[in-house]
Amino acid sequence: MAGETSQYQATQKGGPFALVKIPKPVPGPGEVAIRLKVIDLNPVDWKKLHFGIMVESWPTVLGADGAGVVEAVGAGVSEFKTGDEVMTLCGPEPRTAGYQEVACVPEGSVARKPTNLSFEEAATLPICFLTAAAAVYHGLDIPLPFLPGGESTGFEPKSVLVLGGSSAVGAGVVQILRLSLPSATILTTSSSKHHARLSSLGATKAFDQRSESLIPDIISATPGGKGVDAIIDAVGSAAEQKGIFETLQPDGPKEYAEVATGAQMQVPEGVKRQLTGGRMIFGKPGGSNAIPALAELVEEGKYRLPTQVKKVGSGFEVVPKGLEELKAGVSGTKLVVAV
Repeated sequence: MAGETSQYQATQKGGPFALVKIPKPVPGPGEVAIRLKVIDLNPVDWKKLHFGIMVESWPTVLGADGAGVVEAVGAGVSEFKTGDEVMTLCGPEPRTAGYQEVACVPEGSVARKPTNLSFEEAATLPICFLTAAAAVYHGLDIPLPFLPGGESTGFEPKSVLVLGGSSAVGAGVVQILRLSLPSATILTTSSSKHHARLSSLGATKAFDQRSESLIPDIISATPGGKGVDAIIDAVGSAAEQKGIFETLQPDGPKEYAEVATGAQMQVPEGVKRQLTGGRMIFGKPGGSNAIPALAELVEEGKYRLPTQVKKVGSGFEVVPKGLEELKAGVSGTKLVVAV
């Protein structure tokens, strides 16, 4: 694998980016070198760029997931070979990050691209699926029946409210909850234009997040009209909707799983709060099987694309435009770039 390849480096906090030539990476033991065809843009990317969160030094390379073709494998890798079409979790180190032509990632971060998905679609799945799965499994201790080696017992709520259902994480949470709790009441919030899709993904009922009667409407939709057992906040909604905790059953478990977004949250006394993020699933039993499990679920039609996919353009030079669009706010859409 002699030669050079390109990295799209964020040169300093706030940018700009620079396309830099580096020696082509050689996969080490247990690593897979992937020539990326499509990279996904995530909110964490613009937050790292503009706020410097989770960045140890500059320049750095961003990008949390992508899809491409295996270029080489390191010693001990048995599941993949050169030429395989794959999707992968990327980052957080520059060597493993997504904004480059060739990324070297651990074998456990990779899965074969589902045959029923394009590279653009597959690139959007890994980190948001992991984050959704972690919110359910790590955040609420709900077992995932599709996860080999995972826990088989845990919390079994009869009702869960998902805040931010139209986001890729929120729509993923709805699907994972339905797979894990087939008979549970799963409620979610989003703008009304996403309600039909969320119902098709497994939500019992979706509510307009701007409705003046949101709180009583949610409570009335729960078993016995008592309130929900748990809340999963996919987008930090509770920072603005402080009254949302009133939807929790007063004498219930009062569980609250908060996906880390950087939002400043004030949680009422008596509510059990658990901060969670995608990579936290790797610390749970069976967590190392999460990415392969995702691919299998998609192939079997049990997990669908959480959102629509929009291609911003081709080439690394369109990444800043995509990040600005993402920062300004998108709804029910994942942005990708072909590289």
